[in-house]
Amino acid sequence: MSFLDHLGELRWHLVRSSIAIFLFAVLAFLSKEIIFDVIIFGPKQMDFPTYTLFCWLSSLVGGDVFCFNEMPFELLNMRMSGQFQMHLWVSLVAGIIIAFPYVFWELWRFIQPGLLQNERKSSRGVLVFTTILFLFGVLFGYYVIVPLSVQFLGTYTVSSQIFNRIDLTSYISMVSSVTLATGILFQLPIVVYFLSKLGVVTPVLLKTYRRHAIVGILLLSAIITPPDIASQILVTFPVLILYQISIGVSRRVSKNRVKTKEA
Repeated sequence: MSFLDHLGELRWHLVRSSIAIFLFAVLAFLSKEIIFDVIIFGPKQMDFPTYTLFCWLSSLVGGDVFCFNEMPFELLNMRMSGQFQMHLWVSLVAGIIIAFPYVFWELWRFIQPGLLQNERKSSRGVLVFTTILFLFGVLFGYYVIVPLSVQFLGTYTVSSQIFNRIDLTSYISMVSSVTLATGILFQLPIVVYFLSKLGVVTPVLLKTYRRHAIVGILLLSAIITPPDIASQILVTFPVLILYQISIGVSRRVSKNRVKTKEA
């Protein structure tokens, strides 16, 4: 196939992916009670599983430091179209998250014909691993980073004379962006796998620039998380672990490439 034929083929994969995202976004738009009352506003409720777990862990060590009785802030909509815009935004994010396995499958269908037979064998299960990593990232962001950020930022005050009335846009943007961003961050081993296949990344390179990567991860964590140190640390630790796993993935790919050349 020529270069233009490849672009034409890629276009249809992207079109089908966009249609899937759109359909799931419409489904999410029509299910606003579940999406908002149960999912989006879940971390605002004191019976959220994360708060219950932390309170139980705190009671095991003989204290109630992580037990909270109320969330002392209320959400306000300050713009005429604010609620409708947030409804559209949340529906789009939900569509991307739900359709992610299908979108990656479409991209994989475009990439796979260009692989050699041994490369296809060694990349079996990539769709499953990609989906699992993405779901783990989304769940980690939603059940760990988001509730702790909501609790810290929602209850933080510099004076008893100040009451927190948080704009709806600010709250929803934080919940949706953190959840989606952590899902994407957890794709690091998959990205390293493909870059190692292309020979762009090697385990030696990853080890050499480990310190630079740590600084980059800290900066990235500061960008995607709310401005509190706890959330940034919570994002940084799993990404550092994934970085170490990526080194192992790159090492295995490099060994397979050497064996293939020798064969």
